[in-house]
Amino acid sequence: MTENNSGDARHLETLDRDLARYSTLEVATQYISRPIVGPGIALVFIVLAGLVSAIMFGQTNNAMIVVVAACFGAYMALNIGANDVANNMGPAVGANALTMGGAIAIAVIFESAGALLAGGDVVSTIAKGIIAPEAIGTAETFIWAMMAALLSAALWVNLATFVGAPVSTTHSVVGGVMGAGIAAAGFGAVTWGTMSAIAASWVISPLLGGIVAAFFLFIIKNRIIYRDDKIAAARVWVPILVGVMAGAFGAYLALKGLKKIIKIELPLALLIGLGIAVIVWAVMIPVIRKQSEGLENRNKSLKVLFGIPLVVSAALLSFAHGANDVANAVGPLAAIVQVSQSGDFTSAFSIPIWVMVIGAFGISFGLFLFGPKLIRMVGSQITKLNPMRAYCVALSAAITVIIASWLGLPVSSTHIAVGGVFGVGFYREWDAERRLRNARAAMPDRPVYSAEERQRRKLVRRSHVLTILAAWVITVPAAAILSGVIFLGLNTLLG
Repeated sequence: MTENNSGDARHLETLDRDLARYSTLEVATQYISRPIVGPGIALVFIVLAGLVSAIMFGQTNNAMIVVVAACFGAYMALNIGANDVANNMGPAVGANALTMGGAIAIAVIFESAGALLAGGDVVSTIAKGIIAPEAIGTAETFIWAMMAALLSAALWVNLATFVGAPVSTTHSVVGGVMGAGIAAAGFGAVTWGTMSAIAASWVISPLLGGIVAAFFLFIIKNRIIYRDDKIAAARVWVPILVGVMAGAFGAYLALKGLKKIIKIELPLALLIGLGIAVIVWAVMIPVIRKQSEGLENRNKSLKVLFGIPLVVSAALLSFAHGANDVANAVGPLAAIVQVSQSGDFTSAFSIPIWVMVIGAFGISFGLFLFGPKLIRMVGSQITKLNPMRAYCVALSAAITVIIASWLGLPVSSTHIAVGGVFGVGFYREWDAERRLRNARAAMPDRPVYSAEERQRRKLVRRSHVLTILAAWVITVPAAAILSGVIFLGLNTLLG
């Protein structure tokens, strides 16, 4: 009997060791396979984009070219979702107003809606406004130029995302189109007037984003935070701020999103936006009053009241980003499709709905698969954000992107969002210094801070300024050179 028990014990011990090995093997398999799940799903999406293009385009002589271009466009859209969308959702996640899952869900819905409803104008600028098609020579040369631009931009953004460099996808695709045009027909092929306007927008957009963000933070601080009764002030101003945001979104949707159904001119769109702003303002008054019941009169309590505005502003920014940045993925693709169908590369380009769908869903998939890490970085590593500061950044970026999309300028949402973050941070530094000077004037005996102590009061990480500026400077020439090399390679191999 004792021998049987001993044998059973050894058997159980052996079984436990085997189960432990299987458990260890399972954990190791999951650890190894996890990094390839995202790329695997992305590859499936790229293949599906190619199949959709083959079905929609039909059996023609240029069908294979369109299929390859659609795969490149899907690849670029995935990279945009992985890189750029973090700038939209980072502030809300960093301020703990949204969970990562909630941010991704909102971004997927509103990015897709913005791309499909309001993405056409900027696509036309990318496809036709940067280079003069008539200078290229032949339709075949134009197709190879757009193909090179699309592939070079996708490769550059993928490389930059892999190494963690905060580059602009807009810079990448504009540089790619310009480089391919120069390689195909020389510097005269570039529409330098359009390029000058685009280049000016790259400088103006981060400055405008920073100024607008600082302005809204100024309002919040002076009208709410610095008031004796903060809760009472918030009951007045938070509904106004939400109304401003809703009005901007309503005006933009009326002007751009409904143009496929009804043509609405700017004055009427502004009136519609004003009406929506008033309605939302009136609705939010009792909502904010109810939220503020029982809150203590301190700054921490205000974070609760800014939860709704921050979520709405993040959604607004995602819509605007989808409208503006879908051009980076499908602008050259739309040009390739049109030229492949008609052979005409000098007239205006129309945007097939299936092309816009590839761009919209590609951005969403890229965010879902590869975006969380960059969302955390943007939300917490540049400067400390709370819901009030994050709201200012998001609303500033949304308004700036909406204006740029309305004007047809492919500005960088990366520039605008980062400019807003720096604007908020630098305003906080200036405001802290101002309050310190006032306190010192009121109390002359107060000790003066040393240079080292003043340096510790810096609220924006200066190292990020140089890193981001360097990335912005190098992206356009790098993408242009890569595009030119790819074009020359295609031209040599395929004639």
